Amino acid sequence: MTGRYDELARVLDEATRTGEAVPQLSDGRALDLADAYAIQRAGIALREQRGERVAGAKLGFTSRAKAAQMGVSDVIIGTLTDTMAATGTLDLTRSIHPRVEPEVAFLLGSDVDPGAPDADLAAAVTHVAPALEVIDSRYRDFRFSLADVVADNTSASAYVVGEWVPVADVRARLDLAALPVVLHVDGVEAARGSTADILGDPWAALPALQRMAARHGQPLRRGGVLLAGAATAAVPLQAGVLVTATVAGLGAVDLATSGEL
Repeated sequence: MTGRYDELARVLDEATRTGEAVPQLSDGRALDLADAYAIQRAGIALREQRGERVAGAKLGFTSRAKAAQMGVSDVIIGTLTDTMAATGTLDLTRSIHPRVEPEVAFLLGSDVDPGAPDADLAAAVTHVAPALEVIDSRYRDFRFSLADVVADNTSASAYVVGEWVPVADVRARLDLAALPVVLHVDGVEAARGSTADILGDPWAALPALQRMAARHGQPLRRGGVLLAGAATAAVPLQAGVLVTATVAGLGAVDLATSGEL
C-alpha cells in the first residue's frame, strides 16, 4: 500500500511543479481519509527530499458554510513548507486554479507534542498576524472530493504573513472573534467577512489543529506558522495584481502577483 501512496503523491507533486492539472485521484479509485492523509504525508516527504522544510500547518473547512457545502463535519489539516512562504512578488506561472483567502495566523514560540496529555497549543502561541493564503487545487476543473483535497495537501500553495503582534497585546485590546475582514484586489473590494467565520473564533482553530495534528502525525515546531482558516470566500487570483487583506485592529497584509496563467 505504501508504494501506491508514493505513486499517487508523485502524480500530485508533478502537477504542483509543472502547473499541469491532473484527474481526480478518486476517479476510479476507492480512497478514504486515511488513504488521503497517507498520500499527503508522502507528498510532503517528496518536498523534504528536495530540501524543503516544514514551516507550519493550516486548517481547511473552518467555515461552517464551506464545510456544509462539502458535506463534512470536521476540519482538515495540511502542511506548510518554507518554499510556500511568499516573499516579494508571487509568480503564478505554474499555478493552475489559484485563489486567495484572508486568514489569521499564529506563531509558535515552542515545540508542541500534540498528542501529549498536557499539551496546550494556544499557550505556546506568542504572536498573531493577518495573513493571506493562496490555494491552488491540482485537479482538473477545480473539482475534487474530500479525500482528493486532503491528498492534495488541502490545496496549499503559498502564504504571506503581515506584521506579527504579541499575543498579550491581542488578548488585551482585541476580541479576535469579532473583527471585520476585507479583501481588496487592486484597491477594489473583492470579499468581506469576519474572523467569526473561522470556527466562530480563530482561537478555536488551535485546539482543532492540535487534535488533527495528533491524529495525523503533524509536527508542531517552534517558529511554525499556523493558519487558522479563511475569513471570507476564496477569490480567484490573477497575475499582475496587488491583493490586500485587512483585519480590523490587527493589521493588513499585501501580496503582489506576476507571471502568466
